[in-house]
Amino acid sequence: MSKDDKINKIESFMEILLLHLIKQHAEKRTTCSWEVSIRNAVRKILFINKRRKAGEDYLSQEELWAVIHEAWDSALLSASLEALEGRYDEVELAQKFDIDQVKHKDMELIQQKRG
Repeated sequence: MSKDDKINKIESFMEILLLHLIKQHAEKRTTCSWEVSIRNAVRKILFINKRRKAGEDYLSQEELWAVIHEAWDSALLSASLEALEGRYDEVELAQKFDIDQVKHKDMELIQQKRG
């Protein structure tokens, strides 16, 4: 699988991770299914990012931040349909929580499992 393919797969799982983190922060609650989705997304991101033979990662922390920023808009749009009964569009939903806090939580979860 090429590096571009790896990046695309990581971005897909990053969207899932961000989607559920956004819902948690917007609704100020969580569910068992959200927690499972978060754990699975983190696990998949780490698995795809790991070079098997070399033991290092395909994407650096800086590159993972870039993927978070790339995945953000799609995740926010999806979350706007699900969070708070879909009453808010993505712009309104983003005003309900601290965006930087969600992005940092995303990276924190990845770093926790990585280290």
